[in-house]
Amino acid sequence: MDITIHQTFLPQDDPEAALAFYRDALGFEVRNDVGFNGLRWITVGPADQPGMSIVLYPPSGNPGVSEDERRTIAEMMAKGTYASIILATKDLDATFEKLQATDAEVVQEPTAQPYGIRDCAFRDPAGNMVRISEIA
Repeated sequence: MDITIHQTFLPQDDPEAALAFYRDALGFEVRNDVGFNGLRWITVGPADQPGMSIVLYPPSGNPGVSEDERRTIAEMMAKGTYASIILATKDLDATFEKLQATDAEVVQEPTAQPYGIRDCAFRDPAGNMVRISEIA
């Protein structure tokens, strides 16, 4: 089999704040920005990885989700427990400094973890956990 990761979805409840974080702070390119019924789906990704994208979607735009589920999702997003992503960089310290200089919420400074990696963590504007691992 030849399987790759093509897209992943992260919820966003403020498209402009999501763009400020993923485009401006992380440096991802915007690949698509689609509006429908007052909601926006924004696709971003690293310029050097055209086959991998993150779709920043409005969770309220899913017609299969009940009102109770929408409330639960909103509560979990507010607490930062709904979604997460792990990114990687060769220079963790420089990446951390760049993100720290923005309005990104720092969760953890660069730390050597007992399970063998060095990483840091931020929350995006929607509360999603964004961990960044250092790779060789």
